[in-house]
Amino acid sequence: MTERNVKIESRVGLHARPAALFVQTAAKAGMDVTVAKRGGDPVNAKSILAVLGLDARHGEEVVLTADGEGAGELLDSLEELLSMPEPEGA
Repeated sequence: MTERNVKIESRVGLHARPAALFVQTAAKAGMDVTVAKRGGDPVNAKSILAVLGLDARHGEEVVLTADGEGAGELLDSLEELLSMPEPEGA
């Protein structure tokens, strides 16, 4: 299992457009992917309702995990999305 700690840079946090892009990217992966607030329970990163339910805000750190071939590359992509001040097209 691969794990990554990432700080959310979007001003709106992991909500609305950033959450949709995050879930779309995770959903393309053929492996289990989770996201959790630091110290919290992980949720399915492929579920928009679960991701929005985290209420992850600007400046907070989340823990991403993926298990499978290509997990590192997937986490790179997800980290890049969360590290952008504003997602493209927002």
